[in-house]
Amino acid sequence: MSVLVVTDVSHGYGEGADRTQALADVSMTVDEGEVVCVAGPSGSGKTALCHLAAGFEKPDSGTVTVGGTPAAEVGGWAMVAVVPQQHGLLAELSVEQNVLLPAMRTSAGTHGSPALLDALDLTELAGRVAAETSLGEQQRTAIARALVLSPRVLVLDEPTGHQDDVHVEQVLAAVRAAAAAGSAVLVASHDDRVLEAADRVVRLAEGRLV
Repeated sequence: MSVLVVTDVSHGYGEGADRTQALADVSMTVDEGEVVCVAGPSGSGKTALCHLAAGFEKPDSGTVTVGGTPAAEVGGWAMVAVVPQQHGLLAELSVEQNVLLPAMRTSAGTHGSPALLDALDLTELAGRVAAETSLGEQQRTAIARALVLSPRVLVLDEPTGHQDDVHVEQVLAAVRAAAAAGSAVLVASHDDRVLEAADRVVRLAEGRLV
């Protein structure tokens, strides 16, 4: 069943002569339990598509829905969880506190967090303030945070950009496990290892599917 549905979406930024077309007439789906990788060069529209899927923005035209509801109206990390390029951690909180934040906000159980910390090589860093960790560690913390509520839709924007080979494998294993548990996964990447791990690859060039 298609959980994330993008239909005839066009989107841009700026006004008048300064306007940049990010996406043009894009249609795609991501099914429950499926990992779909959006590939393409820098500036092709990958991040714009992630932002729309996450509900951060509304498309200029067309629709983006999660379970039949417009993505911008879907609330809560249990429905749509995101790993943005900038990670979005709270710098003053510890690694573990950042991971648990979505669960704390919803009074949901946190029993899965130790396994996530272990799977992403974060256990020894659990008590360290996020601001005092490396970019790779912060990225894995953001991934663990996104996974803690087993979201219906998982959106990841370049999730291996700061990882070495060993940690890339850990990230991919965690993403595949999320899909096996039922999450619909949309991941933007130009990393060949991510493309190979995906169930399906869609490619963007200059905002259009190719």
